[in-house]
Amino acid sequence: EVQLMESGGGLVQAGGSLRLSCTASGFTFDKDAIGWFRQAPGKEREGVSAISVSDGETYYADSVKGRFTISSDNAKNTVYPQMNSLKPEDTAVYYCTAGLSYSDYEISEALNHAGMDYWGKGTRVTVSS
Repeated sequence: EVQLMESGGGLVQAGGSLRLSCTASGFTFDKDAIGWFRQAPGKEREGVSAISVSDGETYYADSVKGRFTISSDNAKNTVYPQMNSLKPEDTAVYYCTAGLSYSDYEISEALNHAGMDYWGKGTRVTVSS
């Protein structure tokens, strides 16, 4: 059974930083992709960033480019989005999503549309002004 466990959310002031993590289990984590989506109150869910754990290719939404960095530790089956220069508009519940054996094209499409095959339960990030 595929499981995704997010952690690292919390309350931070604008301009601050947080590092989330997503630990995956139930699959081999060598040819797959992990992405992050977020959903703010009253807004649609949006793709934030993603990484191919096989080749390290990364993807970012325009709204977070230059501020967020995603990385993976394949030995720990964990992906880390480092979020810097946080803004109040980054406030949302952040969800980890996993796609098994996704190509780079599928990762990009997933981030821009509906996400991947599996989802975590989310971790809340609140940025105060």
